[in-house]
Amino acid sequence: MPTSIGPLFPVLLFALAIVLFWLVKCINVLREYERAVVFRLGHLLPHDKGPGLVLIVWPIDSMVKVSYRVVTWEVPPQDIITRDNVSLKVNAVVYFRVVDATKSVVAVENFRFAVEQAAQTGLRTVLGEVELDDLLSEREKLNVRLQTILDEHTEPWGIKVTQVQVKQVDLPQDMQRAIAAQAEAERERRAKIIAATGEFQAATKLAEAAAVLSREPAAITLRYLQTLIEIGVEQNTTIVFPLPMDLLSGLAARLGGNGMPNTVAEPKPASALLSPVPAATANGGRVGVV
Repeated sequence: MPTSIGPLFPVLLFALAIVLFWLVKCINVLREYERAVVFRLGHLLPHDKGPGLVLIVWPIDSMVKVSYRVVTWEVPPQDIITRDNVSLKVNAVVYFRVVDATKSVVAVENFRFAVEQAAQTGLRTVLGEVELDDLLSEREKLNVRLQTILDEHTEPWGIKVTQVQVKQVDLPQDMQRAIAAQAEAERERRAKIIAATGEFQAATKLAEAAAVLSREPAAITLRYLQTLIEIGVEQNTTIVFPLPMDLLSGLAARLGGNGMPNTVAEPKPASALLSPVPAATANGGRVGVV
């Protein structure tokens, strides 16, 4: 009996190796983010398979693995001529992923290359229709528009473009200097407008204050007393002696009656009271009226 098995042992070993090799080809393990598109004798099976253990009948069946993860691709710098005839270089970043493994294999030969070419063409087309100011200030709107256009082109391929972002805009040196000069002029214009607005508001408030003082004579007295308080708080060598307003008014009337008999002293308006308040000061041993 042992003599009869001996010559068949190499044959059995070879058959076992063939079976193991066939099982390795038939048994496939797919990760969570992978799907398998299976062709049987060249015909597409109706549904993709995975993840987990996937069995196929090799060599009758053939399998193509497709990843469902998001792919990040940086669009190389593109030469763009904007609507206002400004030449610049713009690059972007495109995020996309496969949502239908069957379409991504059957509908297009190389879906990644197709998405890259569509992204470059869409970037040049969309940015060529806008002006430079819109490109710099309305980037979010342009990103949404680019995503919508790419999504429409890639939907028949089973690809979903999740996000498109304009990454960098390279302007020529002369255009950068022109934009800097424009920004500086704009800041100067705003500064002048703010200063003029402040002067206008201050003049308006002064006019309102003069109107209130002309209507209320007692207000000027209160303001006079407040000024004395403010002067007394400061650390200085000036001594202020307030003089009654009635005393000065009587003195002015007497002088007017003796020196100018035909002249009658008229009361001054309240606006004239805004001049320096009459007061006696002593500074350095000298006393005067201010």
